[in-house]
Amino acid sequence: MRERPHDGPLPAAYPMPDGRPPQPDGDRVPGPPRPDRVPISRRQYAYGLTIALVVLVLLLVGILR
Repeated sequence: MRERPHDGPLPAAYPMPDGRPPQPDGDRVPGPPRPDRVPISRRQYAYGLTIALVVLVLLLVGILR
């Protein structure tokens, strides 16, 4: 492998024959579509509400003590 000086420009990049096509610019790479999310059930809402109420009660007890 050839070394290059630190202050010089990067060497040019050329596509490889029989290689993959270049990726688009940006921070995201296209992929397969994601499946739709399943809606939240009533049981999950109830669990979330119960835990939120328990945390709120514990916070109030801790502050008022």
